[in-house]
Amino acid sequence: MIAMYFKDHNPPHFHAKYSGYEALFNFEGEVLEGERPSRAVKFVMEWISYHKEELEENWERASSGQPLNYIAPLE
Repeated sequence: MIAMYFKDHNPPHFHAKYSGYEALFNFEGEVLEGERPSRAVKFVMEWISYHKEELEENWERASSGQPLNYIAPLE
């Protein structure tokens, strides 16, 4: 599960949860905090490669209190 929170802090990031793990990723795919299995990191990095612009737009929306746009998962 990927989540971005309205009242979160800089730098721009999102939370990724997988099988009991949680980590914060920046939009370049770096883990800022937490731990993830390497397989999950690969999935997250691939997902970022398809959706980086959408992530940046959602960060701006969250920062200004606007509803976030849906971002599709990997298929």
